[in-house]
Amino acid sequence: MVDQQIAAHYGLGLERDRLCRGGEPRLELTRTLELLDRFLPSAPARLVDVGGGPGAYAAIWARRGYDVHLYDALDLHVQQAQQAADAQPDRPFTAEVADARSIPEPDASADAVVLLGPLYHLTEPAQRASALLEAWRIVKPGGAVAAVGISRFAALLDGLWKGWLSDPLFRAIAERDLVDGQHRNPDSVRYPQWFTTAYFHRPEELVEEVSCAGFDSVSLYGIEGPGCLMQEHWADPDRREQMLFAARAVESEPSLSGLSSHMLAVGTKPSTRQHG
Repeated sequence: MVDQQIAAHYGLGLERDRLCRGGEPRLELTRTLELLDRFLPSAPARLVDVGGGPGAYAAIWARRGYDVHLYDALDLHVQQAQQAADAQPDRPFTAEVADARSIPEPDASADAVVLLGPLYHLTEPAQRASALLEAWRIVKPGGAVAAVGISRFAALLDGLWKGWLSDPLFRAIAERDLVDGQHRNPDSVRYPQWFTTAYFHRPEELVEEVSCAGFDSVSLYGIEGPGCLMQEHWADPDRREQMLFAARAVESEPSLSGLSSHMLAVGTKPSTRQHG
C-alpha cells in the first residue's frame, strides 16, 4: 500500500512534466539516459521499468526498440504511462500497477531491471532490500540492475539553490535529512516543491544495499553533478554544455557523489550462483 502522503503528493499530477519542460529533456533525464546507455543491453532487449512513473523513460526506450514493461504503485502514473504508450502506437510499451516488492514477472525474464524511483520511497532498509531482491529474481543471470537513490544532502543543496533555507520549516526538514535521511514534508500538497515522504541515501549506503541483494561489480555515478545548483541556466546552450561537462567529469568521484541530487548504482546478476 502506498503511503498516503506520497499518494497525495503525486496525485497533484506534477510528475508527468517534471523531467521535460516544453518537450525539452532536463538535466536529470538527460544524464540518466546517458549513463544507462552504457549499461543497458542493446535493443530489442526486455527491460522491466519498476516504479516507472508516468512513463518518461519507458516511452523513450520503447522508441529506441526495446521491449519495455513498466510497473508503478500508483494508478495515476500507470494511467499516464498508458497514455504515453498509446501516443506512440508503432513503439508501444505496457504499464501495470504493482508494488516494487512484488512484480508479476517470471523468474529470470528480464535482460535488465531499472528502479529509478522506488528505493527512495521505501523508507525502511527491509523494504528496500525486498525491492532489490525482487529485481534480482526478475533479471536474467548476467543481466544488469540500475537503481537510483536521492542524495542525503539533496534538500540542503536544493534549499541553498532556491533560497528555502531561510524558511524555518524547510530548514527543519533539511536538518533531519542530514541526521537520519528520513525526509518528511508535513504538507507536501501545500508545499510540493519540498517533495514528500522519502529516504535519502548516503552514497556508500546505496552501493552496499545493491551489493547485499546479490549483485556484483556495483558502481556508483552522480547523475546531475555540480549542475544541480544552477539548473535555471539549462535553457542556455553554452551553460548546458558546461553543466554536462562538469557532471561527466566528476560522475565517479566518491568525494563528490553526494553533490548530485540523484545517484545511480549499477550492478550485474552473477551468471553462476543462486541467490541464497
